[in-house]
Amino acid sequence: MSSPCWLLCANSAAFFVSRTFAYVANGRDGLAIIDVEKPDRPRLYMNYTAEGSLNDARDVVVAATNASLFAYVADGVNGLKVIQLMSPESQPNFYGFSPDPRPQLIAWSPTRSPALSLSRGLERDRGVDETGHQIAVFGRIGSRPFTEEEMKKFYMLNGRVYTVTDRVKTEDFVAGRPVARK
Repeated sequence: MSSPCWLLCANSAAFFVSRTFAYVANGRDGLAIIDVEKPDRPRLYMNYTAEGSLNDARDVVVAATNASLFAYVADGVNGLKVIQLMSPESQPNFYGFSPDPRPQLIAWSPTRSPALSLSRGLERDRGVDETGHQIAVFGRIGSRPFTEEEMKKFYMLNGRVYTVTDRVKTEDFVAGRPVARK
């Protein structure tokens, strides 16, 4: 199917793009997964309704945890739903840049009032697991874990661990404005 996304998801409230897929909170039609590898020709990959139980989708946020990818869906009157988009068990080819999602509803929780929106989760560019191998993350094609020397550039300053404080040095301000230092 090759139609503009607004025709595929006419009732959509929110969307989240991750790599080559857009995840759309598609109201009664659940979670629409759109292949956007070719942005000028978006293609409906699937509509996921968790066998009809995902039927008031209002918002979606996608996040990676270890080797799994999750969609958190504000499902209106049905509360919060957690959909595992891929894992080593559901998608044997999960290591690629943008493996095909294999959604499974894994958890939900009712809410006191309709779940209408979600805050954006933390996205990582890359990570390393306890074995030293790269774990599933958002980011670059062909990235590798940082070396020790590369990582030290993030937290070392002149051979010491870089720190910050909440203390304000009044000498850095003149008449309420920061002083430019050269």
